[in-house]
Amino acid sequence: MTPEELQALPYRPNVGVMMIDGRGMIFAARRLDSAVPAWQMPQGGIDAGEDPRAAALRELQEETGVAPALVQVLAETPDWLCYDLPPELLGKMWKGRYRGQQQKWYLLRYLGRDDQIDLEQEHPEFSEWRWVTADEMIEAIVPFKREIYKQVVAAFRPHLA
Repeated sequence: MTPEELQALPYRPNVGVMMIDGRGMIFAARRLDSAVPAWQMPQGGIDAGEDPRAAALRELQEETGVAPALVQVLAETPDWLCYDLPPELLGKMWKGRYRGQQQKWYLLRYLGRDDQIDLEQEHPEFSEWRWVTADEMIEAIVPFKREIYKQVVAAFRPHLA
């Protein structure tokens, strides 16, 4: 594909979940598919016809085992947030159909216990997890997602530690 064709690709519809505990600490998980330590918050695609909020709850459960009954939805970003893939991934991820992702983010308060979080799911994405501060989360994310994480933190700052 030419650079112009790559830039003309659409954004993949996606949701992100910032799950916080009672102290306002953020759930962060380390990706299994990265050679370098890559920590992120749960996120995933929206199925055709799926409501974004339902997608967020589904993705959270698929990635962490946390059922919707164990969280309380506190907020969502007012707008969709977009990021572009870096040049080395553009045209390679998602079968080359997207230039990046357009995300709606949800802030969820975790009501369960730490031992109820289970990363060993049918299609595991993470190897380990921890609770982190907002600054630690921004520092831990891969550089091409850092700006969007800053926007998410700013949107949800009143609820964070």
